[in-house]
Amino acid sequence: MGTLDKFKLDNQLIVITGGAGLLGRKHAEAVLDAGGMTVLLDISKEALDRAVGELGEKYGGHRICGMPADITSREGLEKIRDEILCRYKAIDGLINNAANNPKMEGHAANMAAIRFENFPLQIWMDDIAVGLTGAFLCSQVFGAVMAGQHKGVILNISSDLGIIAPDQRIYRKDGLRDEEQAIKPVTYSVIKHGLIGMTRYLATYYAEKGVRCNALCPAGVYNGQDKDFVDRLTNLIPMGRMADIEEYKATIIYMLSDASSYMTGSTVVVDGGRTCW
Repeated sequence: MGTLDKFKLDNQLIVITGGAGLLGRKHAEAVLDAGGMTVLLDISKEALDRAVGELGEKYGGHRICGMPADITSREGLEKIRDEILCRYKAIDGLINNAANNPKMEGHAANMAAIRFENFPLQIWMDDIAVGLTGAFLCSQVFGAVMAGQHKGVILNISSDLGIIAPDQRIYRKDGLRDEEQAIKPVTYSVIKHGLIGMTRYLATYYAEKGVRCNALCPAGVYNGQDKDFVDRLTNLIPMGRMADIEEYKATIIYMLSDASSYMTGSTVVVDGGRTCW
């Protein structure tokens, strides 16, 4: 096999959680660009149908399907697993991408409720259930299939904020009291750090079964955010800009494919250099 051939995902089936979201759709494009097939899982059927329709027009509907899913339910995931195996016969990869991710760059109304001192226990439990427990359950259900095949890849989508703490100053708005200022919530950091820990555990647990597990830590993606926020954030990044939405696709292909066949338990940071400072 030639070097470039190792990047191909021909006929491989990759499950992507949070597949209807901004990054989830780009992960799907990466898989499809490399010749693979993908099953998108998402809690929102409306968003899922839209994503599958648009991707299907570009890549062909036979290579992509969507399944509404509550990834906090093991029973529901087992039914999805059985349906996937009935249709595709194998599961070659899993991208744990789903998360409750609040957009902190905009209006700061009612932000006092999510500041650390007042952070509601129910939001903590809901965020952990999706971002960490969901990844745990998907890795159990789909990871066991790959272990039985003695081949597969689990890719956990962490964040640069899985390496460093959020700099809350970039979210500040002039004229607001401290208790009104937007912040990145504590659950985001805990989940993204936790995914790296789970990556290392799964890498060693599944190593003898031929299943690799790695984590990707992307930085913030530019998506029309407020100019003041962008200026503050890019001042923390040596390359002086946020990521383009297309820039992670090649890394996704590398981490899922045989091009990274000797890599497991690793954390790949693609952040424009932010975590260097």
